[in-house]
Parts: sequence; C-alpha cells; structure tokens
Amino acid sequence: MVVKLETERLILRKPKLSDAEDWAEGMGDIDVSRRVSGAPHPYTLTDAKKQIDKKLIKMKKKDFEKFSFVIVLKNENKVIGSITLGNIDRKNGICSSGSWINKRYWKKGYMTEAKIATNNFVFNELGLRRMETGAFTDNKASNATQLAVGYKYEGCRRKRHMSKATGKIHDENMYGLLKEDWKKKLPKLKKHLKTKIKKLGKK
Repeated sequence: MVVKLETERLILRKPKLSDAEDWAEGMGDIDVSRRVSGAPHPYTLTDAKKQIDKKLIKMKKKDFEKFSFVIVLKNENKVIGSITLGNIDRKNGICSSGSWINKRYWKKGYMTEAKIATNNFVFNELGLRRMETGAFTDNKASNATQLAVGYKYEGCRRKRHMSKATGKIHDENMYGLLKEDWKKKLPKLKKHLKTKIKKLGKK
C-alpha cells in the first residue's frame, strides 16, 4: 500500500533515494543522530542512501507490513525528517512509531503536525487500537512531544539502547497511546497547533 498524507505545511510520503541529501543533512547533526540508536556519527550521504534503500526493500516485502514516511516541508520542498510505523500487528491492533526531525526545524510544531497525520492514519485507516513508542530518558524534547500528543508513560527499560553515534548506553522511556485517548486529545492538539502556526507566521 502506497500512502501519501498531507497537512497544512507538510507532505508525508514514501522515501526516495533522491531524498538522501536532505536526509543526511538532518541526521548528520550530532544532536539528532545521538538520539537515534542505529545512526552513526559522522553520518554521510552514503549512510543516508543505504538507510533509505533498506527501508524501501522492507516496504516491498509482502509478509512484512511497514510504513516509512519522509516529512516534506511544502514551502521549501525539502525533507526535514521521518516517521516510521512498524511492528504492525493487525490481529491485536497495535503498532510502534519512531521519528526524527532536522534540528533546524525544531520547536516549530512540525513533528506535532506530522504525528497528527500519521496517528489519524493508524487509528482511522488501519483501524488499529494502540500505538507504542519510546525515547531515551535524557531526550527531553522527544519525551515532552510524546506526552503532548497524548501518549501515556508506561515504564522504563533500563540500558535498552546504545547510541551508535556516541557509544553511550541509554535507558528508554516507554509510551502507549490508545485510540480513545487520541480522540479526546485531538481537538485540543489541533487548536494548539493552529495557534502556534499563526504565531510563527507573525514573526
């Protein structure tokens, strides 16, 4: 299934090898790569091409369901990040989610905007009932984002991941989001995002 999602400022679509330069720029910042367990540092154009190719191969497998989206900023026609929906279990109605965004585009509401689109897709189109995600315990921004979009803290997995970029071992906070909680959170989240976009437009 090829899926393309669109919001006010963003397009979320299947990655292409031609996205590699933008991908490498975003992941090449140590403040991004050190928060993604499998990303090396330095992160090169070759690394980006390999990672994108790996995602495309997995998405082609008939017995493996996964959705990988690049986040494209419309007004720049630029890939600024990525969201992946994996471990999809339609029988039990669950999936996992992981994401990152270019540091230049932090604190502008782009990740919240992208998550609204993907979460709606998960709950309304795929018909799942629960999403799961994690964040290194020292990644304050990611932990705050999960809570802001309605995820509930469900525990900590000690020494769960090693950052390939730094070699450090990290504890991981685990979060879960239920469909019914998302429906309650969505109206307030949309209102908050709309206010944020309006304020950014005045700067």
